[in-house]
Amino acid sequence: MTAAPRRVLLVYGLMGDLVAALHPIGLDYMHPLRDWLAAQGDDVSVVALRTAEAVSANAARLRAVLLADPRPALIVAHSKGGLEALAALLDPEAQARCLGFLAMQSPFYGSPVADAVVAAKPLEAAAGGLARLLGIGSEEGVRDLTTGARRLWMAAAAEPVARLVASLPVVCLATELDEAHARGRERLHLAAARWMEKRGHGPNDGLVPVESALIPGARHLVLPGSHIATVSGGPGRDPVAMLRAGLAAMFSAESPPAA
Repeated sequence: MTAAPRRVLLVYGLMGDLVAALHPIGLDYMHPLRDWLAAQGDDVSVVALRTAEAVSANAARLRAVLLADPRPALIVAHSKGGLEALAALLDPEAQARCLGFLAMQSPFYGSPVADAVVAAKPLEAAAGGLARLLGIGSEEGVRDLTTGARRLWMAAAAEPVARLVASLPVVCLATELDEAHARGRERLHLAAARWMEKRGHGPNDGLVPVESALIPGARHLVLPGSHIATVSGGPGRDPVAMLRAGLAAMFSAESPPAA
């Protein structure tokens, strides 16, 4: 008897749905991952979320998607999508429907870039207005990415998060951008990466500090690249190789959780 295909759910980050829609004109977003997983025989689908919606609202939608199918799913989430996946998986029923969780460049402890946008009220209003105009959410999605909001959330959820990573394979993949690895589109992220590092946020990918992307007790991978390195192909970028490294860390008995 042939084994049933593994169910895989891809969870987009902020604005990921809009970038993915531009694939016909040459931009991609998680398409290389989807195509590679499908080629391995997996049953791959993208969770339909309004990516600028509040994290709690999208977590509820993701939980509903998990529970709507009896097959356990592997979750591969990028950026803000990882926050929503983590929140959804704190529900025991949702966790029981999950094979493993790979979070790529997710700002679990927030992004200084979100702080800067929210601090500049005209920028926050513009971001919210654009999100509403495009039908993908509101300014709540950006507010949920600030360091203050995320640190409060992670502190409040510390115990259930610890139980989750003790019982489910969880891998956090972070990236660090430097001059040597900034090629093509990644050069656009380099100025932001330098701005963040000068303000004491340490190694980062241009949007998310490495330390923000790592959940205590989970398995950790830190690789070179910008915030698009795990989801978009191009010069110097191999998102499929990063995905494979993340899955190897998730399912390898020899790879211990990070301290």
